[in-house]
Amino acid sequence: MILDHLFDRNAAWAQRKTRDDPTYFVRMAEQQSPELMWIGCSDSRVTANDVLGLDPGAVFVQRNIANMVHTSDMNLLAVLEFAVESLAVGHVIICGHYGCGGVARALGDDRSALVDHWLQPLVMLHRKHRSVFDALAPRARLDRLCELNVQMQMRRVAQTPIVEGAWQRGQPLHVHGWIYGVEDGLLREIEPPVASLKARDALANIDTCAESPTEPQSAVRRHALVAFAVEPAGSCGCSIAAET
Repeated sequence: MILDHLFDRNAAWAQRKTRDDPTYFVRMAEQQSPELMWIGCSDSRVTANDVLGLDPGAVFVQRNIANMVHTSDMNLLAVLEFAVESLAVGHVIICGHYGCGGVARALGDDRSALVDHWLQPLVMLHRKHRSVFDALAPRARLDRLCELNVQMQMRRVAQTPIVEGAWQRGQPLHVHGWIYGVEDGLLREIEPPVASLKARDALANIDTCAESPTEPQSAVRRHALVAFAVEPAGSCGCSIAAET
């Protein structure tokens, strides 16, 4: 077979897992009960379990180009519904990443492919706030739109009848907006999670976030702020360029 080397790697992996943990596959064969749902980018460098340091079975995953949430995307909505209503996950994480190729395309002028229809909400956001983006250096411009994209999709998830229904019936459910740094491996929280209709409705709208950025917080950054008792910059729950 053309891909025999992958079968060989799989066999070696299965043997190694069984040797290190004889009950591993027995546990994996049982009904999954993840606490987390991850909506992420299809980028091959950003895989949920690896980024979070978790074994298979811990995260229910949906991925697409630029971690977009379209209300017409039956695949995403079906995954979200199953995660919330059947698996009763406690957390839905929308996670983008810096340097995203899909977001970079939305910043360009080429509109010749199907993917451009998929990315149109980002194109429109960039166009609406063009003066804000033009004031930034090219890399910061891309990072900024990557952050805003996560915030936009976080709000779209929180506005779905699926999530609204969970909150209305008192189901504990947090919606998070995170971004991953490919260059340093760190996750950053762009704004605090929302866990109720009231909190969702109190979120700043995406246009306000575009005009009033604050700094995403990695765990390293948060721990440093606590250690030195420094108040984090910004208060609107919106983001600014990546940490360096």
